[in-house]
Formats: sequence, structure tokens, C-alpha cells
Amino acid sequence: MTDSLTAQNVARFLQEHPEFFVQHAELFSTIEVPHPHQARAISLGERQILTLRERLKDFEFRLAELVRNAALNELTTDKLNRWCVRMLAEPIGAQVPEQVAQGLSEQFNLQEVGMRLWDLDLPEEGIGEAVSDEVRDYANALTTPYCGSDTKLTAASWLRTPPASFAVLALRPAPNAPAFGLLVLGSDDAERFAPDMGRAFLQTVGILASAALTRLSSADGSGSPDIPTLNTRA
Repeated sequence: MTDSLTAQNVARFLQEHPEFFVQHAELFSTIEVPHPHQARAISLGERQILTLRERLKDFEFRLAELVRNAALNELTTDKLNRWCVRMLAEPIGAQVPEQVAQGLSEQFNLQEVGMRLWDLDLPEEGIGEAVSDEVRDYANALTTPYCGSDTKLTAASWLRTPPASFAVLALRPAPNAPAFGLLVLGSDDAERFAPDMGRAFLQTVGILASAALTRLSSADGSGSPDIPTLNTRA
């Protein structure tokens, strides 16, 4: 019997018979166990209190993390709303691309923003400059934003300063529709657009920018005059 008694057997017995400590309550104060952080012994009751305190600290840390994330999300939502208001308030369709780029650069502290648009009512210069079939195919295949630092991508060359990291967003009028442009967000922070980052927020940015820029597809003349080259620095 003694040979078969193991720590696992004792632990299992105590789990299956919680009334043991009710029947032997004195063990809480008489049994001594090693202190988890100091070279001394403490009672079983004190050890349980330390365990509960450690759990409480863990819960407090998680709560603080949730509160911090909530505050960051609220700030991000406010910036997103300000950007949307800026695009919606622009009365001249031809100036919407400028509002898209400048708004993103200013609200989200980007080093630079670049853009190319096609198949819209734009002059073939600046953001309306013709792009290759390879770029169009890349945009059509870009179902989620690209994040990384591969400056060999054609879209990276639309930024005047080589970014430490950047994101590329396809612009399309509706999900699964052919793309009509690419939006490039450049940063001097190598970790800003890391390859393993989440894409949900960037996808939202792409959807909102696409919705604003579809104004240029109308034939009301709003997209005709003097579209600047959009390489907007923060």
C-alpha cells in the first residue's frame, strides 16, 4: 500500500474528497509547506491565501489590459470618425482623393500616403497616371491588405521616401468587384505595419476610402480639374 501511494494519488484523493479538510480543519494551521518565494515554511492556510492573491493580481492585470484596449479603441474610433467627416464634407469631388490621403496622414500619424486610381473620371497624371496590367492584377488579387517592408513592390515606389514598413490597400466599389486603385500607407516605424499584424482595421479603412472615391466615377464633371499627385507626408 505504501509503495503505491504517490503524489498524484494523494492529489486525486483530495480532489475527490473535499470533505477531508472539513473533517481535519486543523491541518490548515498545523501543516507547513514551502513559501513559494522565500526560503521558509508557512501554513497551508497562508499558502492558500498567497495563491488567491496571485490570482487576484492576474485578474487585475487582465482588467487593466481590457481598460487600456478600450481606451485605445475609443481613440481610434474618434480618429476614424474625424477622417470620415473630412471626406464627407468635401464639396468638390476632385478634391476627395486629397482629403482621403491628408486625413489618413494627419489622423493616424503616417509618414506618407500614396495612391493610384484608374477607370475613374481623372486626368492621366498624378494619381490618375496609367499603371501596368501587373499592378491591376495585383490589386484585383489583393483580398486583404498587404503589410510589410518589401520595397520591391511597385506601390512602394509611389512614396517619395522609402518606408520602414507600409500597407497596401486595394480600392474597390464593392466586395469581390475589380479594384479601381491602390492606397499605400507608409511609416518610418518598422513595426507599424508588421506582416503578422491584424488586418481588420485596415480593411475598414479600405472600404471607407473606396466608398468616398467612387464619387469620381460619376460623369458630372466633379472629377476633372487639377488632381494633385498624392504623396502626403504627416
